[in-house]
Amino acid sequence: MKKGLVTVWIMVFMVSLVFANAVSETETGEDYKLVLKLSHVFSPAEQLTKSMDAVAESIYEKTDGAIEIQTFPQAQLPAYKEGVEQVVRGADFISVEDPSFIGDYVADFKALYAPMLYRSFDEYVALTESELVEQMMARAEEQGIKILALDYIYGFRNVITDKVITTPADLSGMKIRTPGSKSYIDTLTAMGAIATPLPWGETLSAVQQGVVDGLEGSEFTNLGTKVYESRAKNVATTRHILGTCGVYISTEVWDRIPENYRAIMQEEFTDGATDMVNILKGQHGDVVKELESYGVKFNEVDGDAFKAALAPLYAEQPGMTPGIFQDIFAELESMR
Repeated sequence: MKKGLVTVWIMVFMVSLVFANAVSETETGEDYKLVLKLSHVFSPAEQLTKSMDAVAESIYEKTDGAIEIQTFPQAQLPAYKEGVEQVVRGADFISVEDPSFIGDYVADFKALYAPMLYRSFDEYVALTESELVEQMMARAEEQGIKILALDYIYGFRNVITDKVITTPADLSGMKIRTPGSKSYIDTLTAMGAIATPLPWGETLSAVQQGVVDGLEGSEFTNLGTKVYESRAKNVATTRHILGTCGVYISTEVWDRIPENYRAIMQEEFTDGATDMVNILKGQHGDVVKELESYGVKFNEVDGDAFKAALAPLYAEQPGMTPGIFQDIFAELESMR
């Protein structure tokens, strides 16, 4: 009888030990492995690609290979709206897109990405750290989107064509390539152009063949993707949108990752954004000079005329928090 009781206690002890080990592995992440695919539209020569690759490598090293992020540039995998949809569906996927695409789920993000809001990179970064934007991010989580960063800035976007543009009237009748985001389409339309959404892979050939009259983008994209080799060699410095990307992952996927690995991922994506901003701020002048050496010409525009044309876009859209634009303006004015 006693022998049977001892056997039972040994069995109970062994089961408890196995259970304790299982809990320990869950908490510490031992034997944990997750492969995530990260997608964006930037070319390998652009800083955002380099930054994403560096962050992915650092996360792999610091998690001892537990978190492997495979990066796919140039829309090899779903990108833009389709990329964010992968996140919302709970795929093991990281989408790197501008915040306007999150506006399909939390409308206030469209206001955050409205045209001609910012005077500098630093203003935008400070705004993303405000309570106002933190509340937006919390609402995104309710929609299944965990935002790891919003400030991978790649430069102010300008109009790039084969002629000098100084006013909205100069864009009348011109087909300008834009991403498929409604924010971009509305912005270029308000500026007087015929907004023409195209996949990036078709853009340069469309410019060269005259299918479109130009495009819009930053100096870094102009250089990194060799836009300057096309017939579009005039840059009108409209600075109509501050180009920036966020990093998005499914809340369902995020919650399954052990806490210690989540902390590493968050820290690396946060630091990566800061590093990228500092790199581009330091490089901008040299990039402009290099583009000029390839025959690119820059011209100033009538900023007041463009702001007047864009004013209707500051009206609240369905789903936006009442007064959201006034709140953003107030935050920016307090910084200035």
